[in-house]
Amino acid sequence: MNISLQSQLTLYPLTIREDKKHYIVEESLSGDFFEMPKICIDAIHLINQGVALEQIERQLKPHHPEEEVDLVEFAEQLVELGLVKEIDGEEVQVTKKNDSPQGFTWLSPKVGQFFFNKVTKKLFMAIIILNILLVISNPQLMPTYQDLFIFDAITFNILTFMGISLLLIMIHEIGHILAVRSHGLPAKLDVGHRLLFVVFQTDLSPAWKLSPKQRNVLYLAGICFDQFMILIAFILKLSFPEANSLFIGILGIVILDIFIKTIYQCCFYMKTDIYYLCENLTGCYNLMENGRQYLSRWLPFIKQDSTTETFEDEAKFVRMYSVFYICGILLTFSIFIIYFIPQAYYAYSQTLPELLHPGGNPYFWDAVVFLGQTILMGSLLIYSWHKSNSSRTY
Repeated sequence: MNISLQSQLTLYPLTIREDKKHYIVEESLSGDFFEMPKICIDAIHLINQGVALEQIERQLKPHHPEEEVDLVEFAEQLVELGLVKEIDGEEVQVTKKNDSPQGFTWLSPKVGQFFFNKVTKKLFMAIIILNILLVISNPQLMPTYQDLFIFDAITFNILTFMGISLLLIMIHEIGHILAVRSHGLPAKLDVGHRLLFVVFQTDLSPAWKLSPKQRNVLYLAGICFDQFMILIAFILKLSFPEANSLFIGILGIVILDIFIKTIYQCCFYMKTDIYYLCENLTGCYNLMENGRQYLSRWLPFIKQDSTTETFEDEAKFVRMYSVFYICGILLTFSIFIIYFIPQAYYAYSQTLPELLHPGGNPYFWDAVVFLGQTILMGSLLIYSWHKSNSSRTY
């Protein structure tokens, strides 16, 4: 179907909201969101008024002399995005599939508002500051890699850690879900991955319906719940230093798990909650893609992406993000060296030799189960990677 300057388009229903720098366009049927500059919004308004492309182009050029105005190219982009319903009265064949979150609508917005309101926002900020002060004044609260091992059997250690970690992940995601529901929006819980780790993640795409300031809370909600949980662990550990070793050990795992997850939030080469917060604060919604494109000039192992485009007013943020991108990679290596490599070495050095002693030896079966756990986690990770790569295929 050819498009010319004489063509007239009919678009699907669109909702347009002004954002920090540009505009957010929501396609109501599919639930997709797009960021567009003002010139595109002006063109869409004229298209919706039934104006032909040639006339729109003539009207826009005097108002946007710094822009290259090509309405045929813009119309073709709208078709590719699935926003065009008809061209010159002829229907465009597009399959509309609504993938936007539809879940947790049974959860009353009042429940979310109980946890996220003007008072609790300040309270969560105070909790974060208090946690930092507690660690500074009590260095023994800092976790070590040995905190993972509270039993002689590695299997029990891993099962305990997995159980506690899963519970804390769910609490983290509940924070996001409650924040989303506080605005009466639906939510969706999915499975994803961060590097080598399988994670649950809440689809926060409905946040685009909100103002940038309101979105900040949605991105920070999980971290707020994390900080509340680690504060409880800090207080209990300081209050009962002579408590049962198992109790202290569980508290140590809670602190270790949340500490490492908090560090990973600062690894900006991954799309973490803090990464999305930075995007939202700067108004640059392709920081990672533009940052990688910027770094690819000097780092050959980063693949160039010619489809990315950096607006002139975003350049300083992209350069700043690139520095944090590199720092995040160095931070990840530090965490692996300080925590994960020693943990893996200790776990496998304790279990693998036991495979040479089969029979009634309980540590032989401990080694077998531990290897089975390794295979299971590896399989879940491969599934997550495959699912992630499949979602990028169009």
